[in-house]
Amino acid sequence: MSKSTELLAEAVSASKSDSKRSESLYKQILSSTKPSTHENSQQTQTLRDQETALVNLGQLYRDQNNAAGVAEVITLSRSFMSSTAKAKTAKLIRTLLDYFNAIPNSQKIQMTVLQDNIEWAKREKRIFLKQSLETRLAGLQLETHEYKPALALIDTLLTELRRLDDKMILTEVHLLESRVYRGIGNMAKAKAALTSARTAANSIYCPPALQSSLDLQSGILHAEDKDYTTAYSYFYEAFESLSTQGEDDGKALSALKYMMLCKIMLNLPEDVTSLLSIKLAVKYAQLREVESMRSVAKAHQARNLADFEKALKDYKDELSSDPTIRSHLSDLYDALLQQNLLRIVEPYSVVELEYIAECVGQGRQSVETKLSQMILDKVFYGVLDQGRGCLLVFDEPKADEMYDSAINTLGQVSKVVESLYAKSVSIA
Repeated sequence: MSKSTELLAEAVSASKSDSKRSESLYKQILSSTKPSTHENSQQTQTLRDQETALVNLGQLYRDQNNAAGVAEVITLSRSFMSSTAKAKTAKLIRTLLDYFNAIPNSQKIQMTVLQDNIEWAKREKRIFLKQSLETRLAGLQLETHEYKPALALIDTLLTELRRLDDKMILTEVHLLESRVYRGIGNMAKAKAALTSARTAANSIYCPPALQSSLDLQSGILHAEDKDYTTAYSYFYEAFESLSTQGEDDGKALSALKYMMLCKIMLNLPEDVTSLLSIKLAVKYAQLREVESMRSVAKAHQARNLADFEKALKDYKDELSSDPTIRSHLSDLYDALLQQNLLRIVEPYSVVELEYIAECVGQGRQSVETKLSQMILDKVFYGVLDQGRGCLLVFDEPKADEMYDSAINTLGQVSKVVESLYAKSVSIA
């Protein structure tokens, strides 16, 4: 047994009881010199032990939520990577970078590490590793809402990938591009990028995880267009695929929440309960994220604005963290407020603004603003009398058909005169 193997065994056994000693032993293995080239078997074993030490040290720092430590491990790994195959190098660095995901608030350090490693990959002429790291960096920039640098990086990546004709990464980058454009509100370009992603995916075998991501993005864009029926079908496909894979419960849960959102936006809140009884959704039924959507569905079913506001307040983190759910629930809140206001003002010809505000449980100013918007949108006909603090409601004016008939008659007479003039010119 080589010295590195002995040190590795000792470090693994010490990792649970004495993390400091374990860390020191792992670093000792990484700093050990490689045996001479003629001792091939010993050299191979040392490299294998160093790779294991790198991964284990990364896991140790991950468990301690030490983002700087993980960054240090990635930097340490470069000397090891220079003597290994490029494919193994890419896999190792991806593994180490994945450890950042479990560490909260580590995006900034991760972005710095990625930029540093991209420069290293350029110097070492490791093109595929560079592209993989740039794709990950663009994804992080999207998460931190740095849309402009993300788009600049994506444009450069797409130029390189089209030249290399790497359809798999091309699909991922186009999908990322679609998400970035959706983030800045450019729906036309978001749809175009998604179409490009699907076109690239159709020419290769698309892994189930990537296909699910494409379905999720398709559903989100259809939901933005208020086509909730089509969006629901995409979300269902994504949810079914992700639940079957059993790898990414976070995405599967998001797809389930979007399915519930579609049912609510289609004015079918009663279907939410039956949706949660299907086999794949049962394990998520008791989660707080799902409970938040259930509360919104109940409030919408009862047309109760107070319950709706209570749900938004009680489940603020769950409902506000996702921009898709947040924007659609904002539209739903406006629609619910509008329905409540219409129900209150319908029986009256004159009604006090204070009374309306009291009935809906809102401030007078917000009610006044909403009513003026509804009048301008011709939801109902009326006038706000601010001097008296009243709303005057009118019956819908009936269109006088006499004017339309007169204009139509004059149009026909004009045609007859023009026809007669044309005949008189031809006779003359």
